Amino acid sequence: MAQAEPLYPVPAEEPNAPEDWLEPFREVRIVTEQLCGPLETEDYVIQSMDDVSPPKWHLAHVTWFFETFLLRPYLRGYVPLNDTYDHLFNSYYETHGNPFPRPRRGILSRPTVADVYRYRHYVDEAMGLLLSNPPAEHSRTIAERTCLGIHHEQQHQELLVMDIKHILAQNPLRPVYTDRLQAPPPRHPVAMGWYGYEGGVVSVGVEPGGDDFAFDNEQPAHRQYLEPFELATRPVSNQEFLHFIEQGGYRDPALWLSDGWQLVQQQGWEAPLYWAREGQQWWHFTLRGWCPVDPDAPVCHVSFYEADAFARWAGERLPTEAEWEHAATHTPNRHGNFLDSGYLQPVGTRVRHDFDKRRPGQLLGDVWEWTGSAYRPYPGFRTLSGSLGEYNGKFMSGQMVLRGGCCATPASHIRPTYRNFFPPSARWAFSGFRLAREARK
Repeated sequence: MAQAEPLYPVPAEEPNAPEDWLEPFREVRIVTEQLCGPLETEDYVIQSMDDVSPPKWHLAHVTWFFETFLLRPYLRGYVPLNDTYDHLFNSYYETHGNPFPRPRRGILSRPTVADVYRYRHYVDEAMGLLLSNPPAEHSRTIAERTCLGIHHEQQHQELLVMDIKHILAQNPLRPVYTDRLQAPPPRHPVAMGWYGYEGGVVSVGVEPGGDDFAFDNEQPAHRQYLEPFELATRPVSNQEFLHFIEQGGYRDPALWLSDGWQLVQQQGWEAPLYWAREGQQWWHFTLRGWCPVDPDAPVCHVSFYEADAFARWAGERLPTEAEWEHAATHTPNRHGNFLDSGYLQPVGTRVRHDFDKRRPGQLLGDVWEWTGSAYRPYPGFRTLSGSLGEYNGKFMSGQMVLRGGCCATPASHIRPTYRNFFPPSARWAFSGFRLAREARK
Protein backbone atom coordinates (compact mmCIF):
# COMPACT_ATOMS: atom_id res chain seq x y z
CA MET A 1 0.00 0.00 0.00
CA ALA A 2 1.11 3.57 -0.65
CA GLN A 3 2.40 5.71 2.20
CA ALA A 4 0.00 8.21 3.75
CA GLU A 5 0.03 11.77 2.49
CA PRO A 6 -0.37 14.77 4.84
CA LEU A 7 -3.75 14.81 6.50
CA TYR A 8 -6.31 17.52 5.78
CA PRO A 9 -9.16 18.31 8.16
CA VAL A 10 -12.76 18.70 7.14
CA PRO A 11 -13.51 22.45 7.00
CA ALA A 12 -14.88 23.87 10.23
CA GLU A 13 -17.65 25.68 8.37
CA GLU A 14 -20.80 23.63 8.23
CA PRO A 15 -22.94 24.33 5.15
CA ASN A 16 -26.66 23.74 5.08
CA ALA A 17 -27.50 22.60 1.54
CA PRO A 18 -26.69 18.99 0.51
CA GLU A 19 -24.56 20.11 -2.43
CA ASP A 20 -22.41 22.17 -0.05
CA TRP A 21 -21.50 18.95 1.77
CA LEU A 22 -20.04 17.23 -1.30
CA GLU A 23 -16.51 18.57 -0.89
CA PRO A 24 -16.33 17.97 2.90
CA PHE A 25 -17.66 14.45 2.25
CA ARG A 26 -14.92 13.75 -0.30
CA GLU A 27 -12.24 15.20 1.96
CA VAL A 28 -13.15 13.08 4.96
CA ARG A 29 -13.23 9.96 2.79
CA ILE A 30 -9.73 10.73 1.52
CA VAL A 31 -8.32 11.15 5.03
CA THR A 32 -9.65 7.75 6.12
CA GLU A 33 -7.91 6.05 3.22
CA GLN A 34 -4.72 8.02 3.88
CA LEU A 35 -4.69 6.66 7.43
CA CYS A 36 -4.78 3.14 6.01
CA GLY A 37 -2.14 3.90 3.39
CA PRO A 38 0.85 2.63 5.43
CA LEU A 39 -0.81 -0.74 6.17
CA GLU A 40 0.14 -4.01 4.56
CA THR A 41 -2.75 -6.12 3.31
CA GLU A 42 -2.33 -8.53 6.23
CA ASP A 43 -2.76 -5.69 8.75
CA TYR A 44 -6.29 -4.94 7.54
CA VAL A 45 -7.82 -8.20 8.81
CA ILE A 46 -6.53 -8.54 12.38
CA GLN A 47 -8.77 -8.15 15.43
CA SER A 48 -6.42 -8.10 18.41
CA MET A 49 -9.17 -8.02 21.06
CA ASP A 50 -12.97 -7.74 21.15
CA ASP A 51 -12.91 -3.93 21.44
CA VAL A 52 -10.65 -3.59 18.40
CA SER A 53 -12.08 -3.81 14.90
CA PRO A 54 -9.99 -4.77 11.86
CA PRO A 55 -9.08 -1.71 9.75
CA LYS A 56 -10.93 -3.32 6.83
CA TRP A 57 -14.11 -3.35 8.91
CA HIS A 58 -13.79 0.36 9.78
CA LEU A 59 -13.43 1.22 6.10
CA ALA A 60 -16.56 -0.75 5.28
CA HIS A 61 -18.67 0.30 8.27
CA VAL A 62 -18.39 4.06 7.68
CA THR A 63 -19.35 3.34 4.07
CA TRP A 64 -22.32 1.26 5.23
CA PHE A 65 -23.45 4.26 7.31
CA PHE A 66 -23.78 6.49 4.23
CA GLU A 67 -25.39 3.70 2.23
CA THR A 68 -27.90 2.82 4.96
CA PHE A 69 -28.98 6.26 6.12
CA LEU A 70 -28.68 8.23 2.87
CA LEU A 71 -28.45 6.21 -0.32
CA ARG A 72 -31.04 3.52 0.35
CA PRO A 73 -33.79 5.92 1.46
CA TYR A 74 -33.06 8.96 -0.73
CA LEU A 75 -31.22 8.05 -3.97
CA ARG A 76 -33.83 6.88 -6.44
CA GLY A 77 -32.85 3.67 -8.21
CA TYR A 78 -29.91 2.96 -5.90
CA VAL A 79 -28.84 -0.70 -6.03
CA PRO A 80 -26.51 -1.92 -3.26
CA LEU A 81 -23.25 -3.45 -4.40
CA ASN A 82 -23.82 -6.47 -2.13
CA ASP A 83 -26.90 -6.96 0.06
CA THR A 84 -24.95 -9.08 2.56
CA TYR A 85 -22.82 -6.06 3.48
CA ASP A 86 -25.88 -4.71 5.30
CA HIS A 87 -25.40 -7.55 7.80
CA LEU A 88 -21.60 -7.68 7.88
CA PHE A 89 -20.95 -3.99 8.47
CA ASN A 90 -23.88 -3.01 10.71
CA SER A 91 -22.18 -2.19 14.01
CA TYR A 92 -24.98 -2.21 16.60
CA TYR A 93 -28.17 -0.91 14.99
CA GLU A 94 -30.60 -3.57 16.17
CA THR A 95 -33.65 -1.63 14.98
CA HIS A 96 -32.21 -1.59 11.47
CA GLY A 97 -31.26 -5.23 11.10
CA ASN A 98 -29.07 -8.04 12.42
CA PRO A 99 -25.54 -6.82 13.22
CA PHE A 100 -22.66 -9.23 12.67
CA PRO A 101 -21.20 -10.09 16.13
CA ARG A 102 -18.49 -7.63 17.09
CA PRO A 103 -16.01 -10.18 18.55
CA ARG A 104 -16.09 -12.12 15.25
CA ARG A 105 -15.16 -9.31 12.87
CA GLY A 106 -11.63 -10.66 12.63
CA ILE A 107 -12.72 -13.96 11.06
CA LEU A 108 -13.93 -12.28 7.87
CA SER A 109 -11.24 -12.91 5.27
CA ARG A 110 -13.86 -12.05 2.67
CA PRO A 111 -14.79 -9.56 1.37
CA THR A 112 -11.17 -8.85 0.54
CA VAL A 113 -9.44 -5.54 1.14
CA ALA A 114 -9.79 -4.80 -2.56
CA ASP A 115 -13.52 -5.60 -2.33
CA VAL A 116 -13.92 -3.16 0.55
CA TYR A 117 -12.18 -0.36 -1.35
CA ARG A 118 -14.39 -1.14 -4.33
CA TYR A 119 -17.41 -0.83 -2.00
CA ARG A 120 -16.17 2.54 -0.71
CA HIS A 121 -15.70 3.93 -4.20
CA TYR A 122 -19.08 2.60 -5.35
CA VAL A 123 -20.82 4.39 -2.46
CA ASP A 124 -18.70 7.52 -2.96
CA GLU A 125 -19.88 7.76 -6.55
CA ALA A 126 -23.52 7.31 -5.51
CA MET A 127 -23.16 9.92 -2.77
CA GLY A 128 -21.82 12.33 -5.37
CA LEU A 129 -25.01 11.80 -7.38
CA LEU A 130 -27.23 12.27 -4.32
CA LEU A 131 -25.54 15.42 -3.03
CA SER A 132 -25.30 16.97 -6.49
CA ASN A 133 -28.98 16.53 -7.19
CA PRO A 134 -30.90 15.89 -3.94
CA PRO A 135 -34.67 15.45 -3.93
CA ALA A 136 -36.00 18.80 -2.76
CA GLU A 137 -38.49 17.33 -0.28
CA HIS A 138 -35.67 15.58 1.62
CA SER A 139 -32.99 18.24 1.25
CA ARG A 140 -32.77 19.20 4.93
CA THR A 141 -32.62 15.60 6.15
CA ILE A 142 -29.96 14.71 3.58
CA ALA A 143 -27.80 17.64 4.69
CA GLU A 144 -28.21 16.75 8.37
CA ARG A 145 -27.44 13.07 7.84
CA THR A 146 -24.43 13.82 5.64
CA CYS A 147 -23.08 16.07 8.38
CA LEU A 148 -23.63 13.32 10.94
CA GLY A 149 -21.99 10.78 8.63
CA ILE A 150 -18.90 12.95 8.22
CA HIS A 151 -18.53 13.35 11.98
CA HIS A 152 -19.15 9.61 12.37
CA GLU A 153 -16.31 8.88 9.94
CA GLN A 154 -14.04 11.25 11.85
CA GLN A 155 -14.78 9.23 14.99
CA HIS A 156 -13.69 6.13 13.13
CA GLN A 157 -10.52 7.84 11.95
CA GLU A 158 -9.54 8.13 15.60
CA LEU A 159 -10.64 4.55 16.25
CA LEU A 160 -8.55 3.40 13.28
CA VAL A 161 -5.42 4.94 14.82
CA MET A 162 -6.22 3.40 18.23
CA ASP A 163 -6.93 -0.01 16.75
CA ILE A 164 -3.94 -0.04 14.38
CA LYS A 165 -1.67 0.76 17.32
CA HIS A 166 -3.12 -2.08 19.38
CA ILE A 167 -2.85 -4.50 16.45
CA LEU A 168 0.79 -3.67 15.74
CA ALA A 169 1.71 -3.71 19.45
CA GLN A 170 0.87 -7.42 19.67
CA ASN A 171 3.60 -8.29 17.16
CA PRO A 172 7.02 -9.27 18.60
CA LEU A 173 8.63 -7.68 15.53
CA ARG A 174 7.53 -4.31 16.94
CA PRO A 175 6.54 -3.00 13.49
CA VAL A 176 6.47 0.71 12.71
CA TYR A 177 3.17 2.02 11.37
CA THR A 178 4.97 4.54 9.20
CA ASP A 179 8.36 6.23 9.26
CA ARG A 180 6.74 9.39 7.93
CA LEU A 181 5.33 10.48 11.28
CA GLN A 182 6.87 13.60 12.73
CA ALA A 183 9.03 13.14 15.81
CA PRO A 184 7.50 15.03 18.75
CA PRO A 185 9.47 18.19 19.53
CA PRO A 186 11.46 18.39 22.78
CA ARG A 187 9.70 20.25 25.57
CA HIS A 188 11.01 21.83 28.73
CA PRO A 189 9.36 20.62 31.93
CA VAL A 190 6.62 22.90 33.19
CA ALA A 191 5.55 22.62 36.81
CA MET A 192 1.91 21.80 37.42
CA GLY A 193 -0.05 24.78 38.68
CA TRP A 194 -3.66 25.33 39.72
CA TYR A 195 -6.26 27.73 38.44
CA GLY A 196 -9.32 28.61 40.49
CA TYR A 197 -12.94 28.92 39.34
CA GLU A 198 -15.60 30.65 41.40
CA GLY A 199 -18.33 28.15 40.70
CA GLY A 200 -21.99 29.06 40.80
CA VAL A 201 -24.68 28.29 38.24
CA VAL A 202 -23.15 27.52 34.83
CA SER A 203 -24.50 26.38 31.49
CA VAL A 204 -23.45 22.90 30.31
CA GLY A 205 -24.14 21.35 26.92
CA VAL A 206 -25.50 22.62 23.61
CA GLU A 207 -28.90 24.01 22.79
CA PRO A 208 -30.58 21.97 20.01
CA GLY A 209 -30.91 23.62 16.63
CA GLY A 210 -27.75 25.72 16.81
CA ASP A 211 -25.58 26.64 13.84
CA ASP A 212 -22.71 24.30 14.77
CA PHE A 213 -22.82 20.52 14.79
CA ALA A 214 -23.15 18.65 18.08
CA PHE A 215 -24.03 15.04 18.83
CA ASP A 216 -27.33 14.33 20.54
CA ASN A 217 -25.60 13.40 23.81
CA GLU A 218 -24.27 16.98 24.11
CA GLN A 219 -27.84 18.31 24.24
CA PRO A 220 -29.72 20.08 25.61
CA ALA A 221 -27.98 22.97 27.30
CA HIS A 222 -28.92 23.02 30.97
CA ARG A 223 -27.96 24.74 34.20
CA GLN A 224 -25.73 23.15 36.77
CA TYR A 225 -24.38 24.42 40.07
CA LEU A 226 -20.64 24.11 40.70
CA GLU A 227 -18.91 24.60 44.01
CA PRO A 228 -15.72 26.67 43.75
CA PHE A 229 -12.93 24.43 42.42
CA GLU A 230 -9.40 24.42 41.09
CA LEU A 231 -8.15 22.67 37.98
CA ALA A 232 -4.58 21.62 37.20
CA THR A 233 -2.94 23.71 34.49
CA ARG A 234 -1.86 20.63 32.50
CA PRO A 235 -2.48 16.89 32.34
CA VAL A 236 -0.51 14.56 34.60
CA SER A 237 2.85 13.76 32.98
CA ASN A 238 4.67 10.49 32.48
CA GLN A 239 7.26 11.55 35.04
CA GLU A 240 4.58 12.16 37.68
CA PHE A 241 2.95 8.83 36.90
CA LEU A 242 6.34 7.14 37.21
CA HIS A 243 6.55 8.46 40.78
CA PHE A 244 3.19 6.79 41.45
CA ILE A 245 4.56 3.51 40.07
CA GLU A 246 7.83 3.75 41.99
CA GLN A 247 6.05 4.48 45.27
CA GLY A 248 3.95 1.33 44.98
CA GLY A 249 0.77 2.76 43.50
CA TYR A 250 -0.08 -0.50 41.74
CA ARG A 251 0.50 -2.46 44.95
CA ASP A 252 -1.62 -0.47 47.41
CA PRO A 253 -5.28 -1.61 47.49
CA ALA A 254 -6.25 1.43 49.59
CA LEU A 255 -5.85 3.63 46.48
CA TRP A 256 -8.14 1.64 44.23
CA LEU A 257 -11.82 1.22 43.63
CA SER A 258 -12.80 -2.39 44.16
CA ASP A 259 -13.33 -3.23 40.48
CA GLY A 260 -10.06 -1.55 39.58
CA TRP A 261 -8.06 -3.42 42.20
CA GLN A 262 -9.53 -6.69 40.93
CA LEU A 263 -8.31 -5.83 37.41
CA VAL A 264 -4.84 -4.89 38.69
CA GLN A 265 -4.52 -8.34 40.20
CA GLN A 266 -6.17 -10.29 37.40
CA GLN A 267 -4.42 -8.51 34.53
CA GLY A 268 -1.11 -7.90 36.28
CA TRP A 269 -1.18 -4.15 35.65
CA GLU A 270 1.98 -2.41 36.81
CA ALA A 271 2.20 0.48 34.33
CA PRO A 272 0.15 2.08 31.52
CA LEU A 273 -0.66 -0.01 28.47
CA TYR A 274 2.26 -0.34 26.00
CA TRP A 275 4.88 0.37 28.71
CA ALA A 276 7.73 -2.03 29.55
CA ARG A 277 10.87 -1.65 31.63
CA GLU A 278 14.21 -2.64 30.16
CA GLY A 279 16.91 -2.27 32.79
CA GLN A 280 16.46 1.13 34.40
CA GLN A 281 14.66 2.63 31.41
CA TRP A 282 10.93 2.64 30.71
CA TRP A 283 9.99 2.21 27.06
CA HIS A 284 6.64 2.27 25.30
CA PHE A 285 5.24 1.21 21.96
CA THR A 286 4.24 4.09 19.69
CA LEU A 287 3.19 4.26 16.07
CA ARG A 288 6.80 5.28 15.36
CA GLY A 289 7.96 2.08 17.01
CA TRP A 290 9.56 1.32 20.37
CA CYS A 291 10.65 4.55 22.09
CA PRO A 292 11.83 5.69 25.53
CA VAL A 293 9.00 7.18 27.59
CA ASP A 294 9.10 10.98 27.35
CA PRO A 295 8.93 12.16 30.98
CA ASP A 296 7.33 15.49 30.07
CA ALA A 297 4.53 14.23 27.80
CA PRO A 298 1.05 13.60 29.24
CA VAL A 299 0.64 10.07 30.53
CA CYS A 300 -1.48 8.05 28.13
CA HIS A 301 -3.25 4.68 27.80
CA VAL A 302 -4.47 4.55 31.38
CA SER A 303 -7.89 3.42 32.52
CA PHE A 304 -10.31 5.42 34.64
CA TYR A 305 -9.32 3.18 37.54
CA GLU A 306 -5.65 4.13 37.17
CA ALA A 307 -6.48 7.82 36.85
CA ASP A 308 -8.69 7.65 39.94
CA ALA A 309 -6.04 5.76 41.93
CA PHE A 310 -3.37 8.32 41.01
CA ALA A 311 -5.65 11.18 42.03
CA ARG A 312 -6.28 9.50 45.37
CA TRP A 313 -2.54 8.93 45.84
CA ALA A 314 -1.88 12.61 45.05
CA GLY A 315 -4.52 13.73 47.56
CA GLU A 316 -6.69 15.23 44.81
CA ARG A 317 -9.54 14.03 42.55
CA LEU A 318 -10.66 13.95 38.94
CA PRO A 319 -12.78 16.86 37.67
CA THR A 320 -16.45 16.38 36.99
CA GLU A 321 -17.40 16.76 33.34
CA ALA A 322 -19.28 19.98 34.16
CA GLU A 323 -16.18 21.45 35.81
CA TRP A 324 -14.05 20.41 32.86
CA GLU A 325 -16.44 21.91 30.30
CA HIS A 326 -16.77 25.15 32.23
CA ALA A 327 -12.99 25.48 32.34
CA ALA A 328 -12.51 24.60 28.66
CA THR A 329 -15.22 27.01 27.55
CA HIS A 330 -13.67 29.92 29.42
CA THR A 331 -9.96 29.27 28.81
CA PRO A 332 -8.04 30.85 25.90
CA ASN A 333 -5.14 29.01 24.21
CA ARG A 334 -6.43 25.67 25.41
CA HIS A 335 -5.29 23.60 22.42
CA GLY A 336 -2.77 20.76 22.30
CA ASN A 337 -2.01 18.55 19.30
CA PHE A 338 -4.43 16.58 17.12
CA LEU A 339 -4.39 14.11 14.25
CA ASP A 340 -3.54 17.00 11.94
CA SER A 341 -0.25 17.63 13.80
CA GLY A 342 1.20 14.39 12.45
CA TYR A 343 2.70 13.09 15.72
CA LEU A 344 0.02 10.51 16.63
CA GLN A 345 1.19 10.58 20.23
CA PRO A 346 0.88 13.09 23.07
CA VAL A 347 3.58 15.73 23.44
CA GLY A 348 4.58 17.96 26.30
CA THR A 349 3.39 21.48 26.99
CA ARG A 350 3.58 23.72 23.93
CA VAL A 351 2.85 27.25 25.20
CA ARG A 352 4.92 28.29 28.18
CA HIS A 353 3.11 31.59 28.83
CA ASP A 354 -0.18 29.76 29.41
CA PHE A 355 1.35 28.27 32.51
CA ASP A 356 3.05 31.47 33.59
CA LYS A 357 -0.49 32.88 33.76
CA ARG A 358 -1.55 29.78 35.69
CA ARG A 359 -4.23 29.08 33.11
CA PRO A 360 -5.06 25.50 32.12
CA GLY A 361 -3.53 24.40 28.82
CA GLN A 362 -3.85 21.36 26.54
CA LEU A 363 -7.52 21.03 27.41
CA LEU A 364 -8.16 20.04 23.80
CA GLY A 365 -5.91 17.52 22.09
CA ASP A 366 -3.04 15.24 23.20
CA VAL A 367 -5.03 12.93 25.51
CA TRP A 368 -8.68 12.31 26.25
CA GLU A 369 -9.10 13.29 29.90
CA TRP A 370 -11.01 10.99 32.23
CA THR A 371 -13.54 12.79 34.38
CA GLY A 372 -15.18 11.58 37.55
CA SER A 373 -18.60 11.62 35.89
CA ALA A 374 -20.64 8.64 34.75
CA TYR A 375 -22.00 8.80 31.21
CA ARG A 376 -25.66 9.62 31.71
CA PRO A 377 -28.23 11.66 29.74
CA TYR A 378 -28.54 15.37 30.32
CA PRO A 379 -31.88 16.65 31.69
CA GLY A 380 -34.29 16.76 28.76
CA PHE A 381 -32.18 14.49 26.54
CA ARG A 382 -33.99 13.00 23.55
CA THR A 383 -32.56 10.43 21.16
CA LEU A 384 -32.68 10.91 17.41
CA SER A 385 -35.66 9.38 15.65
CA GLY A 386 -35.50 5.94 14.03
CA SER A 387 -32.43 3.72 14.03
CA LEU A 388 -30.13 6.74 14.44
CA GLY A 389 -31.51 6.97 17.98
CA GLU A 390 -29.16 4.07 18.81
CA TYR A 391 -26.10 6.22 18.03
CA ASN A 392 -25.39 7.34 21.61
CA GLY A 393 -28.33 6.88 23.94
CA LYS A 394 -28.19 3.09 24.30
CA PHE A 395 -24.70 3.27 25.84
CA MET A 396 -25.61 5.47 28.81
CA SER A 397 -24.84 2.80 31.40
CA GLY A 398 -21.57 1.47 32.80
CA GLN A 399 -19.40 4.10 31.09
CA MET A 400 -17.35 7.08 32.25
CA VAL A 401 -17.03 10.42 30.44
CA LEU A 402 -13.81 11.63 28.84
CA ARG A 403 -13.30 15.15 27.51
CA GLY A 404 -11.07 17.11 25.16
CA GLY A 405 -9.97 14.90 22.27
CA CYS A 406 -6.49 13.50 21.68
CA CYS A 407 -3.55 13.26 19.31
CA ALA A 408 -5.62 11.02 17.00
CA THR A 409 -8.71 13.27 16.91
CA PRO A 410 -9.22 15.44 13.80
CA ALA A 411 -8.97 19.06 14.94
CA SER A 412 -12.22 20.03 13.23
CA HIS A 413 -14.06 17.29 15.13
CA ILE A 414 -13.59 18.44 18.72
CA ARG A 415 -15.18 21.15 20.90
CA PRO A 416 -15.47 21.83 24.64
CA THR A 417 -18.93 20.26 24.86
CA TYR A 418 -17.94 16.94 23.23
CA ARG A 419 -18.68 13.91 25.43
CA ASN A 420 -16.66 10.78 24.78
CA PHE A 421 -17.28 7.65 26.85
CA PHE A 422 -15.59 4.35 27.55
CA PRO A 423 -15.89 1.59 30.14
CA PRO A 424 -13.72 2.45 33.17
CA SER A 425 -11.36 -0.45 32.37
CA ALA A 426 -10.53 0.77 28.83
CA ARG A 427 -6.84 1.49 28.17
CA TRP A 428 -6.28 1.29 24.41
CA ALA A 429 -7.71 4.75 23.77
CA PHE A 430 -5.36 7.75 23.95
CA SER A 431 -6.64 8.45 27.47
CA GLY A 432 -4.96 10.45 30.22
CA PHE A 433 -6.21 12.84 32.89
CA ARG A 434 -5.69 16.02 34.87
CA LEU A 435 -6.36 16.67 38.53
CA ALA A 436 -8.95 18.84 40.24
CA ARG A 437 -9.66 19.82 43.83
CA GLU A 438 -11.97 21.95 45.92
CA ALA A 439 -10.97 25.62 46.02
CA ARG A 440 -8.41 26.43 48.69
CA LYS A 441 -9.65 29.08 51.12
